[in-house]
Amino acid sequence: MAADRKLEHLARVGMFSSLNKKELALVARASDVVSVAPGSELVKEGDFGHEFYLILDGTATVRRGGRKIAELAEGDYFGELALLDRGPRSASVATEGPAEMLVIGQREFLAVLDQVPAVSRKLLASMAARLREADRKAVSH
Repeated sequence: MAADRKLEHLARVGMFSSLNKKELALVARASDVVSVAPGSELVKEGDFGHEFYLILDGTATVRRGGRKIAELAEGDYFGELALLDRGPRSASVATEGPAEMLVIGQREFLAVLDQVPAVSRKLLASMAARLREADRKAVSH
C-alpha cells in the first residue's frame, strides 16, 4: 500500500486528526496492512486487546452480547482504546467478506509516543474532546 494512502486514512481517524504529516508518518510506519478472510473474528468481546484496526477495504459487523449493533465499512475503525490500555474489548468484530485492514499494535504505538512526546499531548487532547462529546450525548439522552 502506498504510504500516502496510509497517511490519508490515518488523518481521518479522530484521535490522529490533530497530528501533522511527519507525526502521521511515524504512526503509519508503526502500522501493517493485512488482508483478512471473510468471516474472520478480529476482536472478541471480553478478550483483552492490544491492536487498533482501520478498515481500508471491506466491511465488518460489530456485535455486543451476540446482538448486531453496528456495521463498519471503509474508513471506520475500532480498538483505539487498546492502544492506550489492555482493557477488555467491549464488543466482537468480524469481517463480512474479504477485507484489508491497517493494524497498529500497542507496543509499536507506544514506541511512537516515546519517540515523539508531542504526539502524546495531541492524543490526550483528542481523547479528552471525544470524552466530553460522549458525556454531552449521554446527558442529553
